[in-house]
Amino acid sequence: MVTPEQSTFPARTVSALAGACHPGPLVVVTALTAAMAVNAGQEPGRCLLTTGAVLAGQLSIGWCNDAFDARRDLAVGRRGKPVADGAIEARQVWTAAYAALALCVPLSFACGRAAGAVHLTAVAAAWAYDLRLKATRWSWAPYAVAFAALPAFVTLGLPGRPWPAWWVVAAGALLGVGAHLGNVLPDIRDDLATGVRGWPQRLGPERVRLLLPVPLVTASALLALGPGGRPGARQLAALAGAGLIAATGTVLGRRRSRAAFAAAVAVAALDVALLLGSGGLGTGPS
Repeated sequence: MVTPEQSTFPARTVSALAGACHPGPLVVVTALTAAMAVNAGQEPGRCLLTTGAVLAGQLSIGWCNDAFDARRDLAVGRRGKPVADGAIEARQVWTAAYAALALCVPLSFACGRAAGAVHLTAVAAAWAYDLRLKATRWSWAPYAVAFAALPAFVTLGLPGRPWPAWWVVAAGALLGVGAHLGNVLPDIRDDLATGVRGWPQRLGPERVRLLLPVPLVTASALLALGPGGRPGARQLAALAGAGLIAATGTVLGRRRSRAAFAAAVAVAALDVALLLGSGGLGTGPS
């Protein structure tokens, strides 16, 4: 007979795994991939395949990160982390990470050899960040590589395997750098306490707050001005809005680092809108 405690064990494990996969970034990146695939003109079946490959990759990255960081999370008393909270064992999360990675490989190559190679390069960069580069001055590089690779993964899955416009790839890399700075900013002091000395930690919170808008607004400029022809009113308005939001976040971030992070998220959202309307993925003038 199955006891009530035994019957709830799988549900608790699934819930803990869901919390350990970094659900916020996972949903955002997966949804962005689906939007780019549709925007680029992928057929429904290929769109699902592309999105599934990215979902598997993001699951593997998130689980790797939480399992590897469990000791650091315990050391600083960080709550809301299933492994550190004792909701699940690290070895179970490692098993899930390797299983997701194993699934990601065939799904990626099912989109084409070139597309698969690009996506797996991005996933490998993210794993390298989790396991080593996070604590080095090169911590920004995996983010730049992974974000630049995402639009290329989408377009290389199209007939003829076209590359996205150069300014889309460059904007993706800059968005990655901005995402790294914004993601780390609220936790810099905790990271330093546990020996994590990546690029943002070496700069310190104040310098990161001031630097954060630069890659994001530069990405906005590339996406607004990169397409051929004169930028329209929407592009110029989005670019002006990005600058205003970034400046506001920088000022408010003096007292609350979360304000700078929220402003970075808002600018990134504007950049995504610019990307999807730019034609740089093959559906409009480039």
